[in-house]
Amino acid sequence: MTKHDEHFKLRVVQQYLAGASGYKTVSKQHGLDDSMVRRWVKWFEAHGVNGLKKKFTHYPAEVKLSVLQHMWDNELSGGQTAALFNIRNPGVIRVWEREYQRAGFDALIARPRGRPKSMPAAPPKPETKRDDSNRSKEDLQAEVEHLRMENAYLKKLPSLSSSPAPSTAEKAQVVQELRQDHPIAGLLKVAQLPRSTFYYQQSLLGKDDKYDGLKRAIKEVYERHKGRYGYRRITCAVRQAGEQVNHKTVQRLMGVLGLKSLVRPKKYRSFKGEVGQAAANELQREFKAQAANQKWVTDVTEFSVAGEKLYLSPVLDLYNGEIVAFEMNQRPVFELVGSMLKKALAKLAPEDRPILHSDQGWQYRMPAYQRQLRERQLVQSMSRKGNCHDNAAMESFFGVLKSEFFYLNKFDSVDTLRAGLVDYIHYYNHERIKLKLKGLSPVHYRTQPLAA
Repeated sequence: MTKHDEHFKLRVVQQYLAGASGYKTVSKQHGLDDSMVRRWVKWFEAHGVNGLKKKFTHYPAEVKLSVLQHMWDNELSGGQTAALFNIRNPGVIRVWEREYQRAGFDALIARPRGRPKSMPAAPPKPETKRDDSNRSKEDLQAEVEHLRMENAYLKKLPSLSSSPAPSTAEKAQVVQELRQDHPIAGLLKVAQLPRSTFYYQQSLLGKDDKYDGLKRAIKEVYERHKGRYGYRRITCAVRQAGEQVNHKTVQRLMGVLGLKSLVRPKKYRSFKGEVGQAAANELQREFKAQAANQKWVTDVTEFSVAGEKLYLSPVLDLYNGEIVAFEMNQRPVFELVGSMLKKALAKLAPEDRPILHSDQGWQYRMPAYQRQLRERQLVQSMSRKGNCHDNAAMESFFGVLKSEFFYLNKFDSVDTLRAGLVDYIHYYNHERIKLKLKGLSPVHYRTQPLAA
């Protein structure tokens, strides 16, 4: 890493402050990263020339805690806090945050420096080579034939099936095509297909498939929703198209077609210690509402793409599972939640007073957030500490979002992900049906005419 003296830094800062060039132009002229130039300018504005001098400081735990508390109280970013306290590496403040969140004040106390002595690596085990010199010619020929047969089967199978788990019908078709060149017994063993199943599939080839139209309908719904629907939602969608069918039939045919709904992982954590004031758990896991804008839940989740992060903050209405409003940001700053809350409050009628439930994340404990709720006379509710089940409805949405959208696609940039999230949330609100909403989408359910 190149080291720069204070005279060089001062010359770069003065060039920027002269106003003729922006950060990117100045950094490009001197072969620097524009984020480094930004830091130098902040240091100079906060501390003058002394902010550009080399500094070697070990911070006591008390100082670290006071820096963190000041950052939280004043809603500052890590870079702003580092410039204010003349801390040369803004990243170290995030390290302090994580350590404090993990183990409290004791984690901020400096540990002895130096690398611990490592244990000597175990010597590698000698490779045992298979001795083929004593094997018979017939044995070797049989092994070669088996490998050729296995290779032919594995090459043929992907051309017939795009799913990771091919159906028995597809396996039987491959065996049938290869049986002219290889023994049937060996092919059935490679395909892990019972002989009776193979001949049963062969007998079906001469019969008309009475489910042919239904299979096409199932596959069309599955592909239109990009594998997000399981057999229950597909059954509902097929019934809405006018076909009367039992869900067990759809489940069985999806198995024959090798179609399977995709699954979910998790999650960003926002708790950063005892910051601000926590609210009582007013929701008490009562996740059902009798009308729109009675009960809202919110949280923040994290996405990682191409070495960058994107954070999503939505508000969900428990009446119909609709996303009322959302905001995205590449950093989990207070503006992410503050902007989201303003969008959500703007959609309320004057008489609406929903409970707004969240976890105990630092954003929801900020005075600015709680002030907006008081001004609108909304009741704030928070989950108990360390209990994700108290906000299970929001956790469920994040699970669906990631399994149906994020993990099914590849993104080359955060901007691509951001645009995709906007499209998916519109799809989730307006098109994606829910079984508990009588097979309707959230918006369709909310706007349906009331029964007489």
